[in-house]
Amino acid sequence: MSIKARIAAKEILVAPGVYDGLTASLAEAAGFEALYLSGAAVAYTRLGRPDIGLTSVTEMAETMTLISDRSDLPVIIDADTGFGNALNAQRTMRLYERAGASALQIEDQTYPKRCGHLADKSLISAAEMAGKVRAMADARHSEETLIIARTDAVAVEGLNAAIERAETYLEAGADVLFIEAPQSRDQMNDITTHFVGRVPLLANMVEGGATPISSARDLQDQGFSIVIFPGGIVRAVAHTAQAYYRSLRENGSNRPFADRMFDFPGLNDVIGTEDMLARGKAYDAE
Repeated sequence: MSIKARIAAKEILVAPGVYDGLTASLAEAAGFEALYLSGAAVAYTRLGRPDIGLTSVTEMAETMTLISDRSDLPVIIDADTGFGNALNAQRTMRLYERAGASALQIEDQTYPKRCGHLADKSLISAAEMAGKVRAMADARHSEETLIIARTDAVAVEGLNAAIERAETYLEAGADVLFIEAPQSRDQMNDITTHFVGRVPLLANMVEGGATPISSARDLQDQGFSIVIFPGGIVRAVAHTAQAYYRSLRENGSNRPFADRMFDFPGLNDVIGTEDMLARGKAYDAE
């Protein structure tokens, strides 16, 4: 089922963050219906750097291609600012769509952008962002590919300005609205009250971020259609990896960490090694 069809249902769509084929396959095996390819997660893992606009469109498209090869789930992909002007946003749409993305999220920050939960963000004009949304709509190959318009205006211009910007992006052709980093449940309720029934809304749950953490059920009750958990997997992996490397350095062995990791057969089972070898053998010469 496409994301476009899925978000028409009453139940909220939960999209966990992924950053490669392994995390995508694990999320799919856990039973999720869609994935979120986070630009922040790619910056954290591939670059070992913060989410401050360092990842490129080609790095993101390549990552999307690898995930598409591993998982059949629809993917919402972070398009940052479109990586430039409206023409760059069109190119991003074409690259991402060919790579297998089902929905593109674009934001109204200046370039280079920074994480929506970091301070000192700056914005382009609402008119320029609306132009990017229109350009992406003109460039997309399939009407099933969604454009998610994000505004970071809450932290810069206030909630009312963010809602006004979101209205402008909706008029420009956005399929989903994403008002980033509301700072309280009251602000979240103001957003849903204004837009509910008119357009699907996306909520972003960032552990330690500006927005209060809520469950998917609570967000559904508030009126959100999609919730993403973009960087949670990286924070979990980084926490575990830090402990693993410390243990290995201190003990000179993985034995003390064995109950917190897969062994060789265990990981091969998770990634389907035997199945792949069997499929390959089917093509061997008689």
